[in-house]
Amino acid sequence: MPSVWQSATRQTSSATFITRVKKLQAIHIRGQWWGCGLKIRPSFGNNWTKFNFFLLASGPISAASIHSIPSPHPWRSAVSPTLPVPSTLPRPWLTHYEPGVPHDFAPSNLTLPQLLERAAQTYPDRTALAFLGANTTYRELWQDAQKFALALQKMGVGPGDRVSVMLPNCPQFVTAFFGTLLAGAVVVNTSPLYVADELEYQLNDSGSETLILLDTFYPRYAQIQGRVPVRRVIVTGIQDALPFPKNLLYPIKARREGTWVDIPDSAHLLQYADLLKFQPPTPAPAPRQPRDLALLQYTGGTTGVPKGAMLSHRNLIANAEQGRVWMTDLKDGQEVTLAAIPFFHVYGMTVAMNLSILIGATMALIPNARDIGMVLDQIEASRATLFPGVPTLYNAINNHPDTPKHDLTSIRACISGSAPLLLETARKFREITGGANLVEGYGLTEASPITHTNPIFGRQEEGSIGLPMPGVDAIVVGEDGEIVDTSEVGELWVAGPNIMMGYWQRPDATEKTMREMHGLTWLLTGDMATVDGDGYFRIVDRKKDLIIAGGHNVYPREVDEVLNAHPAVLEAAVVGLPDEYRGETVHAVVHLKPGATATEAEIIAFCRQHLSAYKSPRSVEFRDEELPKTAAMKILRRQLAEEAREARVRQPSA
Repeated sequence: MPSVWQSATRQTSSATFITRVKKLQAIHIRGQWWGCGLKIRPSFGNNWTKFNFFLLASGPISAASIHSIPSPHPWRSAVSPTLPVPSTLPRPWLTHYEPGVPHDFAPSNLTLPQLLERAAQTYPDRTALAFLGANTTYRELWQDAQKFALALQKMGVGPGDRVSVMLPNCPQFVTAFFGTLLAGAVVVNTSPLYVADELEYQLNDSGSETLILLDTFYPRYAQIQGRVPVRRVIVTGIQDALPFPKNLLYPIKARREGTWVDIPDSAHLLQYADLLKFQPPTPAPAPRQPRDLALLQYTGGTTGVPKGAMLSHRNLIANAEQGRVWMTDLKDGQEVTLAAIPFFHVYGMTVAMNLSILIGATMALIPNARDIGMVLDQIEASRATLFPGVPTLYNAINNHPDTPKHDLTSIRACISGSAPLLLETARKFREITGGANLVEGYGLTEASPITHTNPIFGRQEEGSIGLPMPGVDAIVVGEDGEIVDTSEVGELWVAGPNIMMGYWQRPDATEKTMREMHGLTWLLTGDMATVDGDGYFRIVDRKKDLIIAGGHNVYPREVDEVLNAHPAVLEAAVVGLPDEYRGETVHAVVHLKPGATATEAEIIAFCRQHLSAYKSPRSVEFRDEELPKTAAMKILRRQLAEEAREARVRQPSA
């Protein structure tokens, strides 16, 4: 006898299936469920799943009443042609959208190469990329992408093949990204910060046979050559993107500084510049559909083994377009985006690259966002108007000694993502830019990545991640799987056209992360959150970062807020350490501002002025260097905890 899932999704016009459920017999006849009268708890194997359905009389059972249906393919919608499931969830946030922001949203039926082609047709002579004095127009960028696509096709790269791109923000990244997709292949974003072991893992996991990298990263690949499936390596250098005479002077400077890398001659090593030089911009057609896989974006691995989130053309187009309709004052063909957040991170790729192309903006490329001097220079020189970033970047600008020497008043809008935005960071940044709208947003790799943000010019709730973006549904779910009441803490679930297809070759992980409920495919974020009556969401903390001290729940973000408000603190984070008496104890790791001083007792006393005693740190560790971060500049809380535990183990014998 088929399961409820099989019956509900089988497309048949005549067969009848009967499934026994508790105190109810449900019959599937000609595409409809028929039953009577009670709450249903159908059995799937050994598990019971709530339907939360009440029927006053016999007749068709509406699929809209289904609370959840397990799916053998959880990354696919439970909605079938014979069982439409409209969402009837309340959306209080719609009343707080700014004027002009649509309440209904559907992404364009485009692929990413079509997005670039359209920009080249609309803004052919507008500068698309500004990089160290070299400008590339949209017409030139589209031609380069076509040339690169043809070069890949001549090498045998075809639809569905994975191509790893290991580059910083530079013109070659944008060309390789869109050229790969135009050839019909799948981009695998690869962090330039990877050590050899991490690179080996990702190349093997993705099955990439083509790798595009910067020459300075080649030694890391050389360590693992022969242990990965890579058949061809395309090498480029910063000099390939520079105008004359900088392209000749750069290698001389690199040799003098000891950063130049000699690339050996090999049949499988190809030069990026040569590939573009001799190619006509006429790649063979490689038809791809919006729902086809476009990108493998690996999670940072901060919570376990890295997994490749499968993002389609539609996912990525949707999120760029969601950003466009959210920022109602954007002027197509006139904006300048400071592209400092890395493109190899999905946040930078979507907001700094894809959104810029969508609106015909100029991208002022920053290859190294940690070079705050370059960031400041580029803001002033390019008159950047949009500045997507992360809290650590805004905080670094706030505290850089050269900031007062630069005019930053051109910046109009900033969306901060990837990590919680501390209130003091936002306040000071607005002050030094003359009132730039810096708002906190929220997202994750699996959502392409943005799901929430505060209104740019409307009502902004400090400490809130804001409202769900157009087309995004969001709920807060308790441990029992039920939606919690307003202001209660639960796990944030999100759904929408930007949600991933699943994890690459990880059906088990996909099943744990995605659920069917209320007719939608939900992504379980792992973040603990609340939502108020107006639809503003707040992240309480990562579910896995929760510290339980003496039976009390301590959310690290709350303590971080207080620590970072101390006048001597540049950046700080807390972690939980094992404690025989309390279970866990709160430990703070602090990096002070240059020239500032503070003692452990002073830091703890400051926290106790603003926090309950059980939330306040019991120990403080001071570091001379900045705290460890991911490529997206998130503080690596797990690494801090591991290092603190190791130091504690060594301490007795010291």
